[in-house]
Amino acid sequence: MTTHPSIEQHPDLAEMRARFERATTTPRAQGIETLALLTGLYLAASPWIVGFSGFPIGLTNLAVCNLITGVAYVLCMGGGFGTAYERTHAMAWCAIAIGAWTIISPWVVAGDFATTRAIVSNVIVGALALLLGLAMTAMDRMGEQGRTRASARSGPGAGPLR
Repeated sequence: MTTHPSIEQHPDLAEMRARFERATTTPRAQGIETLALLTGLYLAASPWIVGFSGFPIGLTNLAVCNLITGVAYVLCMGGGFGTAYERTHAMAWCAIAIGAWTIISPWVVAGDFATTRAIVSNVIVGALALLLGLAMTAMDRMGEQGRTRASARSGPGAGPLR
């Protein structure tokens, strides 16, 4: 009977975790995470901030929708990013979908009852949420490009600069 080492000890997995750790410790990633947290909190509270929570049933439904999507966005983008980047990086794609949903939700959920305040608020915060989600997904690609450039410089024949 043979025993195999745990997948947790696989060198590729260790390298991937190290790469993700490097990506999350940059000021850019931390800034994106902070903005995403604030965006999600605003989205959740926007019906009461903008003032469309006490209107007809369509806008009440939109208020509940914004509350739920705002909390979901915070959990996707801001929930423990520094400790589990490899899991939450995939959730950034979910945050992009939440941003797109936020843009179209006034027409889908509220329909004819949507007010200009609700539409403008949702379109702006939805576009910001979408852009922050795209920025977070790009962080991994930027980390890979930096790693590729560094390995190309340290490749064969690349000695110390004199």
